[in-house]
Amino acid sequence: MKTTIEFKENSLELPSKIRVSIGSAILIGLKRGFINAPSETIYLMTFYEGRCLANCGFCAQARESKTDLNYLSRVAWPIFETEKVISKIGETKFKVKRICIQSLNYPKAFNDIVNLAKALIKFNIPISVSCQPFNETQLHILKYLGIDKISIPLDAFTKEIFEKIKGSARKSPYRWETHFEALKKAVKIFGEKNVTTHLILGLGETERDVCFLTQKLTDIGVNVAFFALTPLKGTLLENFPPPALTYYRKAQLARYLIVSHRIKFNEIKFNNEGEIINLNIPKEELINLVKSGKPFLTSGCPNCNRPYYNEKVSGPIYNFPRPLTEKEINETLNLLKTII
Repeated sequence: MKTTIEFKENSLELPSKIRVSIGSAILIGLKRGFINAPSETIYLMTFYEGRCLANCGFCAQARESKTDLNYLSRVAWPIFETEKVISKIGETKFKVKRICIQSLNYPKAFNDIVNLAKALIKFNIPISVSCQPFNETQLHILKYLGIDKISIPLDAFTKEIFEKIKGSARKSPYRWETHFEALKKAVKIFGEKNVTTHLILGLGETERDVCFLTQKLTDIGVNVAFFALTPLKGTLLENFPPPALTYYRKAQLARYLIVSHRIKFNEIKFNNEGEIINLNIPKEELINLVKSGKPFLTSGCPNCNRPYYNEKVSGPIYNFPRPLTEKEINETLNLLKTII
C-alpha cells in the first residue's frame, strides 16, 4: 500500500499523542519505577486510535487481535502528550544514545514519523525507525531528515510462514516479495549495516531455515535481529509455545558466526530434520565465544538492548540486555554441548 505525501521541510505538525515503552518512560522521568536492566535507547511508538491495518498473527496491535492495545509483546506502552515526551527527552538526553521510533500501519503513519523525526533531530541523538515497507521516495525522505537506521521486519524465516502469519492468509497488506524489495531499496539508500530486519524464532521454521535466511540477508547488507515468539492472549498465536531455549541458543550462535563472517551457510552441517549438527568451527574457539556471551546479547541497532521484550524478568531470558553471569554462561555451554 503506497502513501501519497506532501513533504514540507519547514512545517511541523506533531501528532498530539505518542506511546512510550514503560522502561523508557521511567528513564526520562515520565513514570516512577525501578529499571532492572537500564537501556540507553528511548523506545517510542506512534499512536493511532484503533488497531493496526496489518494483521500479524503474533501482534497485540493487529487488526483482529483482542489483546490490550497498551501492549506490544510483553511490554506496556503508556500514552503521553507528544510535546511533553519531547521535552523530557531534551532534559535527559545525556542518558540517551539512541531513539527508536516504532510505527503501526495506518494512513498517516509516514507523516507522523516525519514530524516526530523533525522534532527529535535537534537533540543530535541517533534515530532509528522500525516501520512497514515504505516506497523509495519515502525512504529517501527519512534518510534526508537524518534518520540513520531503519528496520523493516520480515518476522518470518520463510515465504510460506510469512504469508501464513502476516501476509495473504491473514488478509494483511504485506507480501514476502514486497518486504524483500523494500529491504534492498533501503540498503541502497541508507547503506549496508544501516538496515535491519527483525526475525521471530518459534513460528515453525527449522535451524536450516534460520541459517539460510541469515546468510542471504547478510549478503545483501541487512542486519539480522532475533526475537523469540511471545504468545500473547488474544492473538492468533496465543496457544503457540515459545521456542525451546536450546534451539534459540543454537540459532543465536549460528547467527553470530554468520554475521561476523566466521562461517557461511554452506559450511554448516545439518541433519535430515534441518537441525545443526556441526558448525565447522574449532571446539576451543566455540567455547571461548560462548564464554564471551556476545552471541546471546540483544541483536539490533547500536545501543539497543530491548530489556525483557520477549521474557519475564524471572526468565528464561532469550536476548540478554546485559552481560551474562558466570552461571548463565555455564548453563549456555550445557545447552550447546551437542554442537560444541
